[in-house]
Amino acid sequence: MSASTIGFIGLGMMGHGMAMNLLKKGYGLRFMAHRNRDNLADLLAAGAVEVDSRAELVRGASAVIVCVTGTPQVEQIVYGEGGLLEAATAGLFVIDCSTAEPASTTRIRDAFAQRGAVYVDAPLARTPKEAEEGRLNTMVGAHPADFETIKPIMAAFCENVIHVGPPGHGHVLKLINNMLAMTTAAAIAEAMATAAKSGLSLQKLFDVVSAGGVNSGIFQMMVGKALQGDLTGLKFAIANGQKDLRYYTHLTEMLPTSSFIAEAAHQSFVQASNLGLGEQFIASLLLAQERVNNVAIVPPQAKNP
Repeated sequence: MSASTIGFIGLGMMGHGMAMNLLKKGYGLRFMAHRNRDNLADLLAAGAVEVDSRAELVRGASAVIVCVTGTPQVEQIVYGEGGLLEAATAGLFVIDCSTAEPASTTRIRDAFAQRGAVYVDAPLARTPKEAEEGRLNTMVGAHPADFETIKPIMAAFCENVIHVGPPGHGHVLKLINNMLAMTTAAAIAEAMATAAKSGLSLQKLFDVVSAGGVNSGIFQMMVGKALQGDLTGLKFAIANGQKDLRYYTHLTEMLPTSSFIAEAAHQSFVQASNLGLGEQFIASLLLAQERVNNVAIVPPQAKNP
């Protein structure tokens, strides 16, 4: 698909960088703003056009990208009054970069197919930093011909565009990927609390883990930054992690497969959210562990990120 007009819904922390890179690669861009207007000025200056309806968003567009929090938001965009499904025309590609529940994705895909439109699940990996740099990863669930059609669009803001299987497999793989990440984060937070309560040097723990096989990107982003007084190393909200683990456990119930570890990690995230930390980044799981275990892990200057 050569450079053309793309509709965009969801100019949040990830969406802004994605949209800007589409503009830089020569795509026309139309968008509908939602709550946050703080990051629109540079997009408008670069040639993006704001519209007021999904019908205007779709008009003349070859594809619409949706990048929102999760399934309730996607379903509102698709099925709500004046929704994307109503506006869709034959030949339109709708690319869902959100993290969503696979069962909902199947229903939405079938509904668009009845209108001659193609709904592709293409969730993302990496962080807002890579979104701004045009270096995200995407895992695309699509028929091979549809993947080849949308690949150039995704390459505008992704370093790695990976075809992971037929329709639906993108969202399944994303949930498994995030389950691995979030259970790792929950385990790290618990381990740090135990280390702190035992009197162990947290710096020595960091040094030893960093030098061995237990080391990981999650560990470095959480602990390496936190010990330096920074809880923003992994820019992903605890509430979003809680949501993704819930989607994962729903998937396991429907298959069914056992999910003891994911269920336990999910409760760790629920606990942190109930302590008022849901909107803070993942490393604030350490603050939740401080409160429930009466220990000190994080330097004081990091406790109000």
